[in-house]
Amino acid sequence: MHPLPPYAELLGLSAATRDGETLWTMPFRDEVVGRPGYLHGGAIAGLLEFAALSAVQTALPDGATVKPVNVSVDFLRGGAAHETYASAVVTRLGNRIANVEAHAWQLDRAKPIAAARMNLVVRRREEAA
Repeated sequence: MHPLPPYAELLGLSAATRDGETLWTMPFRDEVVGRPGYLHGGAIAGLLEFAALSAVQTALPDGATVKPVNVSVDFLRGGAAHETYASAVVTRLGNRIANVEAHAWQLDRAKPIAAARMNLVVRRREEAA
């Protein structure tokens, strides 16, 4: 995995791959607090975005790049003072467009706190003939 950008470091994000799935973790700390005792919506959205981008990058050949076109986040319940997890699934990977779904949860994966859908433009490195 590549070094994380500064925003991911600010959020305290880390990633681990288990059973073929990349699981992102965001600890609860001052940098991610919105109202007292709860996560800021931007921190949750950032976690979901990193999960989605990494899922697409993993599915693409080396040298390919992606650029978000559309991101939609549904906040389902408040993120309390707990560690937060996220993972993503590529639902479609075409030659030029990728579609991804990501979910974030805390204590129970079956009770997500947020869900995101992301559409990305894919640019594949031109192979020499």
